[in-house]
Amino acid sequence: MRTLASLAILLTSLVLARPILAQEAAHQAERAEQAVLTPGDSVRIVVWRKPEFSGDFVIAPDGSITHPLYRSVRVAGIPFATAEANIRRFLSGFEENPQFVMEPLIRVAISGEVTRPSVFATRPETTVGEALARAGGANQYGARNRVRVLRFTPSGQQQVFRLDLENSNSTDYSLPVRSGDQIVVDRKKSFTKDILLPTLGVIGSIASVGLLIDRIGRGN
Repeated sequence: MRTLASLAILLTSLVLARPILAQEAAHQAERAEQAVLTPGDSVRIVVWRKPEFSGDFVIAPDGSITHPLYRSVRVAGIPFATAEANIRRFLSGFEENPQFVMEPLIRVAISGEVTRPSVFATRPETTVGEALARAGGANQYGARNRVRVLRFTPSGQQQVFRLDLENSNSTDYSLPVRSGDQIVVDRKKSFTKDILLPTLGVIGSIASVGLLIDRIGRGN
């Protein structure tokens, strides 16, 4: 009886979880479709039975693909669906109805107090928390509640998002990354270095001013 009850609970959980998983998969696919690649990002192309057209390619400053065969194809600064259509049009010159898969890979930089500071290419649905985990997570000095995401808008203005990845009730961990994001993990605050020493410095300065005033007063 207990086994049957356990199986019933498990099956019920799976049934209830399926719509949630399907919805999440749909959101991930939608984010990939809405991605706009920029120079420095990468694109992964896999063409059926044509390895010479397949691989991971970096996007050049002019928005084309840094590959001799793809140099005339523009993929940056336009919706991903348009970039995919450009690739299809190009491949159609070599075979009718080409079968291929195209995947966007955006550039993200991780720095600060992390195990492996690095710059890497990742999928658009990657979250800040996942990107941080890929860099080995925060090191012993890193403050997971003081994470900054530096992001530039299309107009060139910089935005700064301050995240708390220690708070389990926060949605900061699931914030999707964007092309060119810089994720910085700040150092933990030290009582001695950040509070005690500055306070002693201020007290010392006040004492020095008091002694100077006292000497001036005695001199007069």
